[in-house]
Amino acid sequence: MATEERTQEILEKLKNAVIEYDEDAAKEGAQEALDEGVKPNDAIFDGLVSGMQEVGKLFEAEEYFVPELLMCADALYAGLDILKPHVEQLDLGVKGSVVIGTVEGDVHDIGKNIVKMMFDVAGFNVYDLGRDVPLDQFVEEQLKTDSELVCLSAMMTTTMVGMQKVIEDLKKKNPDVKIMIGGAPVSGDIAEKWGADGYADDATNALADAINMVSSLKKMKEEAEAREKQK
Repeated sequence: MATEERTQEILEKLKNAVIEYDEDAAKEGAQEALDEGVKPNDAIFDGLVSGMQEVGKLFEAEEYFVPELLMCADALYAGLDILKPHVEQLDLGVKGSVVIGTVEGDVHDIGKNIVKMMFDVAGFNVYDLGRDVPLDQFVEEQLKTDSELVCLSAMMTTTMVGMQKVIEDLKKKNPDVKIMIGGAPVSGDIAEKWGADGYADDATNALADAINMVSSLKKMKEEAEAREKQK
């Protein structure tokens, strides 16, 4: 087992590998984490993902641009490939199914992939539609899978507006479904204005929100069933 100091050193190495888009360092750090007994979940979320959150800030500050973002993502995935087979599922007491994707016209899927991984680790059933997803497909997939939750991601203000249509269409077809939106241009105010149930500014918040939404939805269903039985 790595000492606390050594664990921090490895996590820092993974974080910096992503920020400095160094694929070799990401692979080395991931292997060191496994060899020295650092929990794979910690190596991913406190190392690689933590680095990607910093990259997000650099992108917003216009210190990094799309080419750097993509190279950072390559480093993230290089480390992930080594760590992911060893990830332990968490039992958070709530399981559910979620449809997730990046909206039409948008090919940025780094954030979406990190959120998807959080759902995987938490034991959710994930239907990943990928990126540049036609708006109608979110509605079709939700109806087909009867998922409790739909997560929409966008990285550009031009594609973000498509989310509003998806939210309206989903709520018409299935008023109970919970919808979460996320991505750089999205805010809590926009989520509220468009009628989304939640807004995630990072993967950890997305998971926490999702668990609350699925819990409240299951509770509503149980109460409705109980009322039916009493009739």
